[in-house]
Amino acid sequence: MSRWIAALALALLSATPGLAQDANPSPPPVLTQEDARQLMGRVVDGFIRPGYRAFAARSAELTNAMASLCTTPSTQTQASARQAFAAAVTAWGTIEIVRVGPVIEKNRFERILFYPDRKGTGLRQVQTLLAQPDESATTPDGLLEKSVAMQGLGALEFVLYGTGAEQLASERNSFRCRYGLAVAGSVQRVANELAALWDDPAGVQNDWKNPGPDSASFRTGNEAITEALGILVHSAEAVRDQRIESFYKGEANNTFPKQALFWRSGLTFPMLVANLQGIHSLLDTSGFRDLLNEDQRSIVSSIDFVLKQLVRVGSDLNGDVEVAVTDPKERQKLDFLLLNSRDLILRLNDSLGGGLGLGAGFSFSDGD
Repeated sequence: MSRWIAALALALLSATPGLAQDANPSPPPVLTQEDARQLMGRVVDGFIRPGYRAFAARSAELTNAMASLCTTPSTQTQASARQAFAAAVTAWGTIEIVRVGPVIEKNRFERILFYPDRKGTGLRQVQTLLAQPDESATTPDGLLEKSVAMQGLGALEFVLYGTGAEQLASERNSFRCRYGLAVAGSVQRVANELAALWDDPAGVQNDWKNPGPDSASFRTGNEAITEALGILVHSAEAVRDQRIESFYKGEANNTFPKQALFWRSGLTFPMLVANLQGIHSLLDTSGFRDLLNEDQRSIVSSIDFVLKQLVRVGSDLNGDVEVAVTDPKERQKLDFLLLNSRDLILRLNDSLGGGLGLGAGFSFSDGD
């Protein structure tokens, strides 16, 4: 029944007035260097830089909340730390979609969030550390020498929500809390690095905003536009592969709730929604719609509609992943997300890419 409902939802979505594409579209537009410069300026100044600054601010608040929890343990300071953790997680979820540039250098991405961890390596390392305390792991500098899986938001989630987390509300300056504080400080440092790198007017933002022979990032305007569109496509693929299919593939006996990201904290679906909102914000801010011919601009309207429906359904899911994969009504929502996230990828990759003249069969996921 749930498959039928999801299929019907997709059929209704495709039939929505204004979403159908012209059967005989005009030739793709000729994109100029100025088109590329304007689009990349909007991508950088309208999305990337504000996103990293927001994440840096939330990570600073998380560090402060962890410090208060360690020095003044109570149920209230523990709740405050958890709230700050949720705010940092969703701030990261929005800008996480940018999986290119400085974030992929020096293991920054993995130091913020090591996922997927299919073999549970990070969890075992964190559990071992908590069972056999090592004081070198209680400072951000000390953590630099440790595994990246012990430095990020995944590790901090176990500190705040995993087995033994109740001691945080009663034991002052416990090893567990001081390690969690170090993790928060490590995440904050990486967040500050990223914000500073993108805010440097002579750095990566200059290369992105000025594609051409003098740019260290893009030799041509088309390369730059392709990279920006690739961010959208790759992030949509990550939503499907890492935020849904990691624990739910649609079949009755093929669910793995404890493989879902942030299942302990109930942040699995808020993180998914934050990713989708990031995609939506980048699509809107970048102005891709303005690059299309007039008769092709409904492509962006259709993508906008799909994203809004995915956010709506994702926001309505039960926060307990085990309930979400077993309750029939919740599974219908997961089926909707699974099916329509695949549709989102096709609309971004094939429809928007084709409308911009990238050519039939172009696939960002293939690296062509």
